[in-house]
Amino acid sequence: MCTDNANPSITSCFVLLKFYDLLLANHLLFKRSGWLIKAETSELYDSEEDCIHWLIQKTHCSCSSHTFEERVTEGAKMWFSWMLLLASLAMSTASSKSREWAHHGAAMFADLTPQEMNAVRDYLYSCSELGLTSAQDKSLKKNSILLMELHVPRKHEALRALDRGQAKPSRQARVVVQFGNQAVPNVTEYTVGPLPFPRSYQVKTFKGDRPIRFESRPISSVEYEHLNVVLEKIGAKANKILEESTGFTYGNCTNRCLTFSDIAPRGLAPGERRTWIMMQKFVEGYFIHPVGFEVLVNHKDLDHNKWTVEKVWYNGQYFDSVEELVEKYEKGTINKLKLQEHDEEDLFSTYIPRGHMNTQTNIHGAKLVEPQGRRFQVDRNFVEYAGWSFAYRVRSSAGLQIFDLRFNGERIAYEIALQEAIAFYSGDSPAAMQTKYIDAGWAMGTSDYELSKGIDCPEIAHFVDLYHYYDTDKPVRYRNALCIFEMTTALPLRRHFNSNFQGGYNFYGGLENHVLVIRTTSTVYNYDYIWDFVFYQNGVMESRVSATGYIHATFFTENGLNYGTRVYNYVLGNLHTHLIHYKVDLDIAGRDNSFETIGLKYVNFSNPWSPGHTIVQSKLHRTQHETERSAAFRFGKKFPKYLHFYNPNQNNKWGHKKGYRIQYNSHANSVLPRGWKEENGITWSRYPLAVTRHKDNEVTSSSIYTQNDPWEPVVSFEEFIRNNENIVNQDLVAWVTVGFLHIPHSEDIPNTATPGNAVGFFLRPFNFFDKDPSLASRSTVIVRPDEKGQPKVQRWTPEVYKCKNCPGSSKLFNGSRQFFFFQQSKISQIKCIHPSIKRASHDSGG
Repeated sequence: MCTDNANPSITSCFVLLKFYDLLLANHLLFKRSGWLIKAETSELYDSEEDCIHWLIQKTHCSCSSHTFEERVTEGAKMWFSWMLLLASLAMSTASSKSREWAHHGAAMFADLTPQEMNAVRDYLYSCSELGLTSAQDKSLKKNSILLMELHVPRKHEALRALDRGQAKPSRQARVVVQFGNQAVPNVTEYTVGPLPFPRSYQVKTFKGDRPIRFESRPISSVEYEHLNVVLEKIGAKANKILEESTGFTYGNCTNRCLTFSDIAPRGLAPGERRTWIMMQKFVEGYFIHPVGFEVLVNHKDLDHNKWTVEKVWYNGQYFDSVEELVEKYEKGTINKLKLQEHDEEDLFSTYIPRGHMNTQTNIHGAKLVEPQGRRFQVDRNFVEYAGWSFAYRVRSSAGLQIFDLRFNGERIAYEIALQEAIAFYSGDSPAAMQTKYIDAGWAMGTSDYELSKGIDCPEIAHFVDLYHYYDTDKPVRYRNALCIFEMTTALPLRRHFNSNFQGGYNFYGGLENHVLVIRTTSTVYNYDYIWDFVFYQNGVMESRVSATGYIHATFFTENGLNYGTRVYNYVLGNLHTHLIHYKVDLDIAGRDNSFETIGLKYVNFSNPWSPGHTIVQSKLHRTQHETERSAAFRFGKKFPKYLHFYNPNQNNKWGHKKGYRIQYNSHANSVLPRGWKEENGITWSRYPLAVTRHKDNEVTSSSIYTQNDPWEPVVSFEEFIRNNENIVNQDLVAWVTVGFLHIPHSEDIPNTATPGNAVGFFLRPFNFFDKDPSLASRSTVIVRPDEKGQPKVQRWTPEVYKCKNCPGSSKLFNGSRQFFFFQQSKISQIKCIHPSIKRASHDSGG
């Protein structure tokens, strides 16, 4: 830059002022209480004039002899140079700040540590007014802690730390307490804090201040113990029938024992606690060994000695008591059941391999490797990879969540979180027709057991232990329950072979598609859900759930074929629908977002270049959704393909509103008619998508109490959209439902397989960037023919040495042969490496 130190020119002053404005805009200078602070040195300036004088002093050449025009030209040139330099500096500084604040704030979302859990427990036990005792106490008339997990701070509090670097709000715990030892038993939730040294608690309420019925609480291990006693008493009366019918007995048995599965919801109306229990052979894979004996137990009373058996179902026949069944069985007035003799060699429900496989079994299949080490970073619950950063947690009540999702430092979403998973069944037996599993009611997040290296996750994955406090007196460690890994999809992110249409080519370009995956699982009794969040290099995020595990099977009857498929001699695989619900709190280029759908309409007009002819083609048709009701799409209605969330105040380089869209991978449908009894507890299942304004009291769409009281739930999603608020230029939340219908088939034995049983959604940039951000990846390969027609390979990855004698070769374009490459390993062994992982900066081969 050139200035006249004595009397700076108009142009120079203009340049300096512009420069000063840009410094302010990019936070290289800060205004604080009337002072100006230079970011680099923290120097203070009394006024803008003093600050500008400092800028003038940083320039040293005099241009007093220059004409005004020359100074204008030179000033413009220098202005451009300064802008390039400053833009680079500003981007670096802003990126650094963004990363620092994201890392700083991630701890707000970290799950409670064992130390914090113990501190909360000890503090609440010290509060004599609560009267807490051990959760393992055999009495049901007790006050005890059922669940403890992180209480997430309110969004605006969290954003102060994430966007401004301010102090994080104090950590708090959410604690669910069962008060059974009082005149009117109830369940109460508390927030307890501050952590790690709690000193106060306060009642936590749901929207509308709905009370939590005691009967809606999840079933505990102690309650299961008392149910087992009831079943043993039933067995003592009916074991003769069971042994003659099935060859197995319940209780006081050796190697041919029965076990049970309990069905939910537990009743037909609010306030009930009546459970259908289905007997099964206690063998490996007992879920698909029903024996045609089911009982209905009323266990509402807190005195387990007063529990009663209300109904019995045996071989398709109903009885009012076990005694009635025994009496009629002895008299021979009922249809008796006689299963074929149990064959210990029959492996149908096991994983033991059998049958013929052509693939060689003495060698392993392909495995993932990290040839030069890991490319992602994990610091506690903060993850970074290829421009992405996010914090994660695994909520004990519902499962995996990610927070503060950013790409290249810019937030895409504040929260993406699993809310609920349901499986509603049909069948002929009472257990089958009653089965409507709502999995948060089984503390779905605590069902994330250890992951197998090489099967559940690659061996190279980063594994994380999780801790849960549910139906226990101390934190429980779940070893290796979450994994994070990078993998190749074995499909290019993009590629093009540009033919010259003369048997050769002009160029080839391609980019490897590597993604980061964060994964956990939930084994909710018979079913296994594999939960993935997948992060692509081009700013796309995928949320995916894959279903596997055992089918929920009941005893076969001829009428049962209307509700499923026979998969074994006496086994019916019951039809059911899986629905998964997610909360997607988008912040696209800021919190103020709008929502539109984009479709196509046919247009018909005269052909401008051929009079007398007509053109028919598709035209974009945009629908702006201004209210919550207009953005709640019902199952069974036409569902738009393009669901566009955008910032109306931010444009990309080409004048388009910066946005992201949600793209579905799902074939879900509703599971019950609107307003039908249990459907009231899952009103979110009416909509594949609903869009609402963010509210701090609309944290989740379901609760752990819905399973056992879906008729009058404490959380009703329908109330989120009932007030029909405006959603234009607001902080928006998308509520996404995905799922699939499963009609079991013989190939579901022994287990449902994952292929074809994965559903989810994508978050895809839609004019958010000026170009594909994966252009920054150095994994690109470009091949062009040289002067001799030989391929010239261009790479941007580190160089390794060539290995000319490695075995195997194949053809690459126009008859040329590939090279293989090697690198020196740490143990001084020479390894042959395929060109796909070659690290040469530029190479010409032939």
